[in-house]
Amino acid sequence: MESNKKAARIAGVLYLLVGIFGGFAEGFVDPKMYVAGNAAATTGNVVANAGLVRMGVVSHLLDGTFFVFVALVLYGLLRHVHRGAARAMLTLVVLAAGIICLNAVFQFEGLRVATDNSYFAAFGTAGSNALVLLLLDIQHYGTLAAQVFFGLWLVPLGYLAFKSGLFPKWLGIILISGGVCYLIDLFAAFLFPGFGQKIHGIVVIPSAIAEISMVLYLLIVGVKTGKDSGPSFRPHANPMPERRSQLIDYSFPDPA
Repeated sequence: MESNKKAARIAGVLYLLVGIFGGFAEGFVDPKMYVAGNAAATTGNVVANAGLVRMGVVSHLLDGTFFVFVALVLYGLLRHVHRGAARAMLTLVVLAAGIICLNAVFQFEGLRVATDNSYFAAFGTAGSNALVLLLLDIQHYGTLAAQVFFGLWLVPLGYLAFKSGLFPKWLGIILISGGVCYLIDLFAAFLFPGFGQKIHGIVVIPSAIAEISMVLYLLIVGVKTGKDSGPSFRPHANPMPERRSQLIDYSFPDPA
């Protein structure tokens, strides 16, 4: 159980770092730069805050990196519950992290276009500004698209938490609910933009509660203790040598 608690707290620290870097990049830097439909304002923001954009790009990359490590640790902790669900959780996180990192490239290219005079000389002021807006448009909507996987990974995680005995069942339920709310928010934003803006502030609350609760539980409690709390965390356990030894016949033939 000590190994389970250690793994859970490592996952909690990594998850907290995801929240810090992701919150800084997506909650502070991106809205400060991007003005939808206004190329001149977007370019002006990028030029005036070039250092902040660079910090945002690095934060996006660290966000994606730590997100993958969170999933790897939780996979080792929870794969005994249901290997297929654990693999699904890990796959969804890898997809989300890939999109996050690719979006950071578009943001960085927007910075390069905004601050490199060669683009101004080639396309003029209006053209270079439009290119900056296009790159940040791609980054903005790419982040929204990644929300599919931000939501979906919480569903297998919630299922594994619910069934494992390592976490309280209520935590598994709100994780699944948070994942569903992520998807509702995303599809409303794409399909019904006006309605999506109205419900955004409400529908993201369960998702925020779910993820914050998971982070705090991992950091403070780790995992539940007791006879039903599951096997120990053993990321390198490999039963194959034992099975192989059972198949080899070490007996010698009778010389008679």
